[in-house]
Amino acid sequence: MEQLKEAFLQGQKFENIDCSGQALVGKEMIDCQFYQCDFSNADLSKCEFVDGVFADCNFSMVKTVQTAFQNIAFKNCKLVGVEFQDCKDFLLAMSFTDCILDYSSFYGKKLKGTHFMNCHLEQVEFTDADFSGAIFKNCQLNNSVFENTNLEGADFRTAVHFKIDPGKNIIRYAKFSTSGLIGLLDQYDLEIE
Repeated sequence: MEQLKEAFLQGQKFENIDCSGQALVGKEMIDCQFYQCDFSNADLSKCEFVDGVFADCNFSMVKTVQTAFQNIAFKNCKLVGVEFQDCKDFLLAMSFTDCILDYSSFYGKKLKGTHFMNCHLEQVEFTDADFSGAIFKNCQLNNSVFENTNLEGADFRTAVHFKIDPGKNIIRYAKFSTSGLIGLLDQYDLEIE
């Protein structure tokens, strides 16, 4: 925690820092890398993270009110219950690889082209969001909510356990595997063999 006292940090690498439950409000961190750090239940409101990497970090239940994530890569992170809907919209851009995002919310966010690779996304809220061109590669989407979501051109070919109502979402040019079609037809109570 001592290493993060400065209001502005650039080009630094942090390892094994325990910030759980701490208030880090209003910090600006550019081109910083975080490895095996614990931010669970921390308040990161009004922070700005630009061109950074979080690897093997715990971000569960982090507060993100007006937090900026601009070109941020999350790798092998636990992001359970994160309200991304509270983040600052300006230049919002993130990618997720080998992450657990269960019970998180992207309600109303515009995250075109976002990459989710090998992620677990159980009961994640995507309502009123724009994920056009997003890639959900090898992702599990159990009970995630897609309603009034723009998924135009999104790639679900290797995603599993999703339920997307074509009548309530924009799915034009989206990509699905043959086995994934059941996730588009589930609401019709059809028997598909």
